[in-house]
Amino acid sequence: MSILLGVFIALVTSLAANIYVEWLRVPRLVLSAEDPRDDTYGAGFPANQTRSLTLKLTNRDLPPLARWLLRTPAMQCQAAITFHDLNGKDRFGDAMAGRWAKTPEPVPLKIVDNHGNPAGTIADPDRPTFGFRIDIYPGESESLGLVIRADNETDCYGFNNESYGHGWRNPKWKLPNGTYLVKVLIRSSGRRCVGCFRLVNGTSRAELHLENASAAERSILGS
Repeated sequence: MSILLGVFIALVTSLAANIYVEWLRVPRLVLSAEDPRDDTYGAGFPANQTRSLTLKLTNRDLPPLARWLLRTPAMQCQAAITFHDLNGKDRFGDAMAGRWAKTPEPVPLKIVDNHGNPAGTIADPDRPTFGFRIDIYPGESESLGLVIRADNETDCYGFNNESYGHGWRNPKWKLPNGTYLVKVLIRSSGRRCVGCFRLVNGTSRAELHLENASAAERSILGS
């Protein structure tokens, strides 16, 4: 009996250890607000000056004592972003597909002649879908576009691939001056990560910024 009990305990211990190791290795995703970004553009762009708000999605590295293991990459991360009034009402009744900032812009490819002069453009049918999915490896982060505000305008706009067809200002995601709640749902290989933030679109462009949502606001958004 004692031998059978010892074998049973060994099997249970081994199984528990394997489960714990696999639990450690799964991606650990965290969303956080990045500092606002101010840019200045020259001729030929849809705006002269902009302020953009972005989020950072991080796949946390393993704890120091577990670095001998290999954490799994977060594969095919995609974001669904919803904008809400302070009472939690979904402002647009739809989710905006997020765009990862470092991916290629969904604009036609430019063609140049042998002398480097513009000779036209060519459409890439796959290019509009660029930026919706991305892989994030352990210890790395990627920026996710959120909103943009241009020049002396008072409105800001949710920003993703569709924005390039509207001069960076897609009226579908127009947000006047005010304070809003933002809920971001990340899906990756069967895993989920949710972030909630307060978006403040103040009187001036310089007042556009993000804050972390309070516990009460997260509750309103069901997070």
